[in-house]
Amino acid sequence: MPYSAEFWELLMSSIDRVLVVGATGRTGRHVVDAAAGHGLSPLALARNEARARETLPGTEIVTGDLTSVDSLTDAVRDIDAVIFVHGSDDDARPESFERIDYGGVANVLRALGTRRPRIVLQTTIFVTRREHHFNDGGHALDFKRRSERLVRLSGAPYTIVRPGWLDAGPDGEQLRIEQGDTGEDGVSREALGALLVEALLDDQAIGKTFEVFSGPGPATTDFTSLFGKARPDRSGALDAVKDTANLPLDAEPDRIRDDLMQLRTH
Repeated sequence: MPYSAEFWELLMSSIDRVLVVGATGRTGRHVVDAAAGHGLSPLALARNEARARETLPGTEIVTGDLTSVDSLTDAVRDIDAVIFVHGSDDDARPESFERIDYGGVANVLRALGTRRPRIVLQTTIFVTRREHHFNDGGHALDFKRRSERLVRLSGAPYTIVRPGWLDAGPDGEQLRIEQGDTGEDGVSREALGALLVEALLDDQAIGKTFEVFSGPGPATTDFTSLFGKARPDRSGALDAVKDTANLPLDAEPDRIRDDLMQLRTH
C-alpha cells in the first residue's frame, strides 16, 4: 500500500541528524557541506577522530569501523538518516570490496537493528556490467550491486544514486539522470554532493535508483522535477527497474543470500 503524502511530509520534517558514511572523502566533504547548508546536523563517521576533525572542522564526529558492527552501535543510535558515500578506493586488497563497499552497508543496517531511517546510497555506474574489467579480481561492481540489494530489501525509505566518473568530463553543474545503467559520462563531486542531500529530503526520490551525470548549463535547482523523471523500483525487487537481470540470486554465495534473507524478515 502506498504511503500518504502526509506520511512523507512527516518523515521529511523529522530528519535532522544525518550520518554521513565516507564523510572525509572528496565527495563526502561536499555532502557534509550541503547537509549543513540545509540546516541539517551532519555526523561524520570516522575511524580516526583526530584526523577527521582536521578534515572537517566544526562537524560532529562519531567513531566507528565499517568492518565491525559493535563499533557502529553508538554511531547510529540517534540518527534520522544515513548517506553512504564510502568506498574502498585506498585499499588495494581484492577482498576490500566485500568488506567495505558491501560489508559497510550490511553492518550499518545490522547496527540499526529494527530501525530503518531514510537512506541514500551512492554506488557507481557500471554495476550491472559484469564483464567490465572493473569487476576483475575482487568483483568490485558485483559487491556494489549487492549493497544496493541490501538497501532495497531493508524496508527503509531509500534512494540509490549511481554517479558517473567523478570530476571528469565537461565542466558544469547541470544534472541529468538516466536509468538502466547504459550511459557513461562525468559528474561534478560538488553537484553530486548537493544531489545526495536533496534526495534525502525530496519524496520524489524515494524508492528510486538512477545514474547521474553533470555538464554545461545552469546549475540544477529544481530537484523535484529532476527526481520525478525517474521510475521507481518494483516493490520487493532485488534490482533497479531497468537493470539487466544478470546476477541471479540462486547463484550467489550462501553468505550473500543469508544477508538478504535476514533483511526480508524485518
